[in-house]
Amino acid sequence: MAEKIENSIINSALFTDFYELTMAQGYWKNDMNQQVVFDMFFRRQPFKGGFSVFAGLDTLLEAITDFTFSEEDIAYLKAQNMFEQGFLDYLKDFRFSGDLYAFEEGSIIFPQEPIVRIHANLIEAQIVEGLVLNHINFQSLIATKTARVWLASKKGAIMEFGLRRAQGNDGAMSATRASFIGGAAGTSNTLAGKLYGIPVMGTMAHSWIMAYPSELDAFRAYAKLYPTKTVFLIDTYDTLKSGIKNAIIAGSELVKKGLNFGVRLDSGDISYLTTEVRKELDKAGFPQATITVSNELTEEIVETLVQQHTPINSWGVGTHMVTGGNEASFTGVYKLAARHDKTTGTMKAAMKFSDNPEKNTNPGIKNVYRLFDENGMAKADILALEDESVTEGEEKRYFHPGVDYRQFTFKAAKVEPMLHQMVKGGERVNAKLPPAEQLRLARENMVKQLETLDDSYKRILNPHIYKVSLTEAAKNLKMEFINARIK
Repeated sequence: MAEKIENSIINSALFTDFYELTMAQGYWKNDMNQQVVFDMFFRRQPFKGGFSVFAGLDTLLEAITDFTFSEEDIAYLKAQNMFEQGFLDYLKDFRFSGDLYAFEEGSIIFPQEPIVRIHANLIEAQIVEGLVLNHINFQSLIATKTARVWLASKKGAIMEFGLRRAQGNDGAMSATRASFIGGAAGTSNTLAGKLYGIPVMGTMAHSWIMAYPSELDAFRAYAKLYPTKTVFLIDTYDTLKSGIKNAIIAGSELVKKGLNFGVRLDSGDISYLTTEVRKELDKAGFPQATITVSNELTEEIVETLVQQHTPINSWGVGTHMVTGGNEASFTGVYKLAARHDKTTGTMKAAMKFSDNPEKNTNPGIKNVYRLFDENGMAKADILALEDESVTEGEEKRYFHPGVDYRQFTFKAAKVEPMLHQMVKGGERVNAKLPPAEQLRLARENMVKQLETLDDSYKRILNPHIYKVSLTEAAKNLKMEFINARIK
C-alpha cells in the first residue's frame, strides 16, 4: 500500500499535460528534436515574503529518472486518435536521457533565478515540463510557508497536523515532506513518518474525552496508557472551569510517579487562555508542564502570540501550512533559454517576450552565484552566462534583471555557485540517499542558508527585497534581444 501511494503517479509518463504530447509529436514529425535548455524559475515570492525554500527536488529526481510509458499508456494514447503509430513507437522506448542542474534541496531561493536547468533534446525537455513544475512548485510553497511559521515562533517546536485538510493523499504526503524541510519538528501523518523518517506526533481528539463518562476519566485513562507522553486536550467542555482543573488532577498523579504532562488548547482566545492556564499550572506547582496550541494558526498569529510573550511551548499547525493558506500556488514557470542552431552548430540563446515586461525572460544558459560579504552574509544572487565566472575579491557591477537603470557594485568576500549537476545522461549523479537522510540534509541546508540571510529579508510583514542581478554580459545579451525586437 505504501509503495502504491508513493509511486502510482510518478511511474507513468502520462503524468504530463496533454499539449506536451501533441507538441512532442509535432517536433518528432518535423525533425525538430534538437538539443535545448529550459530554465525553471519563479516570478514572485509567495505570501509577500522575502525568501522561499526550494523543496521537491529529491522526489523530482526519482520521478524523472524513472519516467516511462507502459504498454497501457501507449494503448491509451492510441485510443485518443491524435498520434501516429511511428510516434507511439518512439514513446515506447522513451526515457529522459538529458542533464539536470538544480539548487540543493532546502536552499533559499529568489525570483527570476533558474532553480532547475534542463539540458535535453526538445521532445524530452518538453514532456517533463509538468513533472518538474508539479514537484517543485507545491513542495516549495509548503516548505516556504512552514519556514515562515517556524521563524515566527522564534524557531520553536512546530508540529504539522494537516493530513485531514490537505488536497488529496498525494498532497498530504508531499506537504508533510516539505513541511519537515521547512522546519516542522514532526507530523501527525503516520505513513509519511514511515516513508520519510519524520517523527510522528499526536495525542487525543475531543472524541476521546466525549467517549468517557467524564473528562477526568478520559484524562486518567490516557495517562495510564501513555504515561510518558501525556498531553491533555482541555477545551472539550470548558478550558478554565473544567479542562485545566481535571488536567491538574490527572497530571499530579503522573508527577507523583516522577513523570511530566502537558496540555493542549484547540479553540478560544489563545492568548488569554494560555496565560490563565499557565497561572493555574504554576499555582498547582507544575511549572514544568507544557502548553501546546492549535486551531487555524498562521505565521501572523504565531508571531503576534510570541511578541505578546504568550506562554506556549509548541505549536500544532495544519490547514494553513499544508495548503498554502492564502497563497494558492507557487509561481514557478518553465521556459526555453537556448536551443541548438543547425546553421552554426552552436547553442543559441532564446528569449520570451510579454506585454507584461516583468514576464520577459532572461536569455541564454545561465549559472547562479551567491555573493557573501566579509561577515558571511548573503548580499545578492547573480545570473551569469555559462562561459562567465564570478570570483571573490573582484569588484564588479551588476544590473537589475529588468535591464533598467538600477545597478550596484560589490566585491564579494565569498562566491558560492548555486546550480549543481544532479542528473547526467538520464542517471542521477549521486546515489539516492534514504528518504530520512535526504530530508535531514535538506532541512540542515535550509537552516544554514537562513542564517546567512539578514533579518530584514525574513520579516513576516514588509520584508526587504533581496537582490537578484545580471552580470554585464548577461544584461548585454538581454538588451540585444530587446533592441532587435524594437527595430
